[in-house]
Amino acid sequence: MTEPKTAQTKGARRTVLTGARVVLPDGVAEGGRVTVEDGRIAADVPGEAGTLDLTGYWIVPGFVDMHVHGGGGASFSSGSAEEALEVVATHRAHGTTTMVASTVTGHLDDLARQAGVLSELVEQGDLAGVHFEGPFIARSRCGAHDPDLLRDPDPADVRKLLDAARGTARMVTLAPELPGGLDSVRLLADHGVIAAVGHTDATYEETLKAVEAGATVATHLFNAMPSLLHRTPGPVAALLEDDRVTVELINDGTHLHPAVLELAFARAGAGRVAFVTDAMGAAGMGDGVYPLGPLQVEVTGGVARLVEGGSIAGSTLTLDTVLRRAVTVDGLPIHEAVMALSTNPARLLGLADRVGSIEAGKDADLVVLDDRYRLAGVMRRGEWVVRPDMG
Repeated sequence: MTEPKTAQTKGARRTVLTGARVVLPDGVAEGGRVTVEDGRIAADVPGEAGTLDLTGYWIVPGFVDMHVHGGGGASFSSGSAEEALEVVATHRAHGTTTMVASTVTGHLDDLARQAGVLSELVEQGDLAGVHFEGPFIARSRCGAHDPDLLRDPDPADVRKLLDAARGTARMVTLAPELPGGLDSVRLLADHGVIAAVGHTDATYEETLKAVEAGATVATHLFNAMPSLLHRTPGPVAALLEDDRVTVELINDGTHLHPAVLELAFARAGAGRVAFVTDAMGAAGMGDGVYPLGPLQVEVTGGVARLVEGGSIAGSTLTLDTVLRRAVTVDGLPIHEAVMALSTNPARLLGLADRVGSIEAGKDADLVVLDDRYRLAGVMRRGEWVVRPDMG
């Protein structure tokens, strides 16, 4: 179909989306209306506007991905603004209207240069921030990070990366049990940057100390950390039990068994879960071999593994796939899935005044889904990225 007509009303561009089931903060509005005016969600007031009938569809807030490395064959770690924008475009076309660029372990100078490039994209509004995943992580839990480039989280080194990001750093993943770990957590908290516990061999007690020092996120909970055991509960139990911690989950059916996903929701509650993709360059692409920082990853059947060693190397997910699986396979109510995909990460990133829910005054970042929860349209700041095709 063609893009709905808009009308000028007192100088404003207004469009009304009608008939859909709209997922709002307080529930689902059947046959709801969403008014968009000059890129924002507006109060529904009388006046001329282009109208798009979305009866039979869902409207949910644009997705917020706080942990994504690449997509469309490109990577945030390339040091190239053009590649970074390709990643943004790939995920935006799948409903992720807000994203934080995640790097992978590298030399500090290389990470600083990458941060400089990414910070410019944050400043111009294409990204919501920078996430450093590594190099301050445990060798024993490094996963798809180059073990030869790992280092202890010396606060001076952490500060170097924060300075390189010029105020755009949103999160740093580290192993708090390493020398300098707790001091680095405190440094991050003091600078308003999220300290995330991940790729760690921390004990239960060491993880509690990290949370007390200011850590507020579990990087892809269960993955790249000791398993939950009955005598040695490790970081999983500590991170699940504390209401100050938001837990990332990679819901692709490979990283987590559905029973484990259910356990996380049951213990943490829907308000403390953030679905992330942890996607690498193969997201939105087919099987093949792709770079992940300095390492090579082979994707077979949509599952990414290191060429050498075979460790799982991120995912090929996009968040529209995550929502569909959460609702149709895991049986989550759609409003809980939306909390994990949009509301919770927006709040955690300090962006809840602009994105993460469908409320008047916020950016018109919207995702349209059909009756099978498949993506049908994406709007970002009032402009269609993917136009609904009603046939």
